[in-house]
Amino acid sequence: MGNSGKKTIEVGILLAPSISFELEGNYGAYSGCFTATAESGQVRFQDKVRNRFVFEPQDHSTSFVLKDVVIGIDFHWERREDQRFRGSLVLISENNMIRAVNVLPLEDYLVSVIASEMSATSTLEYLKAHAVISRSWLLSQIEKRQGIAQQQQEVCPSEVRTDQEWIKWWDREDHTLFDVCADDHCQRYQGITRPSQSIDNVTQAVNQTAGEVLTYEGKICDARFSKCCGGIMERFSTSWEPAEHPYLQGKYDGESLPDEVPFPDLTDPVQAEIWIRSAPPAFCNTADNEVLSQVLNTYGQETKGFYRWEVAYTFEELSDLIKRRIGVDFGLVQELIPLERGASGRICRLKIVG
Repeated sequence: MGNSGKKTIEVGILLAPSISFELEGNYGAYSGCFTATAESGQVRFQDKVRNRFVFEPQDHSTSFVLKDVVIGIDFHWERREDQRFRGSLVLISENNMIRAVNVLPLEDYLVSVIASEMSATSTLEYLKAHAVISRSWLLSQIEKRQGIAQQQQEVCPSEVRTDQEWIKWWDREDHTLFDVCADDHCQRYQGITRPSQSIDNVTQAVNQTAGEVLTYEGKICDARFSKCCGGIMERFSTSWEPAEHPYLQGKYDGESLPDEVPFPDLTDPVQAEIWIRSAPPAFCNTADNEVLSQVLNTYGQETKGFYRWEVAYTFEELSDLIKRRIGVDFGLVQELIPLERGASGRICRLKIVG
């Protein structure tokens, strides 16, 4: 059991040069629509300029709305929407911009996460399973962050560069002004924007699993999750940081493979190509709309063919994409050469020839 009952969580929602928001209900001296702007490394709100502004609700029925929140950052379904939140709103200066942070009870945060990550109308047992997984992940990240702060150093380096190779781990330790962000980089958190009847269903799941977490050898599990693995789940050490967790290893995503489909070694390039060019049975290999509606929210269901897919780029488009994503200009990319694959067949070391 985890100690999450009265714990609060700080969630980074939005980073922008200016932020428009609406305070609905009793926020002390403020109510109505406002815009804060970044000014000389600080935040301007009305006639005041500070590093930080805090808007505290006076009762639980109070809420605030953030305008034009970006969701699905850098994904093909990226979009903007207005989102409503309970709890406190904090505006902080960050890199000559403004960061909007929502401070709220951890268990309230989980209700929104589950309604944002999957369909809030899913069956109760699905929602309860997600509640335990999300709570486990969150508490493990908070523990890790506290450990890093106490040691005053990272548990492992997030980046290693040589003349010939660049190794970078895109985990979540770069969040220093808040605990977690609100997008897929951490866990989707979209406030109380979803319909109230759906939230009631999710609230029941969170309440019935209150404080429950996954543990391994007495420690809370760093419970990562995804909606589709391509048939074989990936090891933690390939995806997140160079550390092994026995509970996050390469396993088949199903009860058992058919006799005619042997368990592949997808670190081998030949076997990986055979696996990727086929579509072996797996839990996530489904086009069943009833199943998908249980797992995915509405915009998640817009994506078709997520188990196997392909996309075509020109050399110019690919070169520009790589430059924008990793900040290295290789010129016109001539070749991409896989050097190493993980247990799922995903490339973890790639040679780029420009």
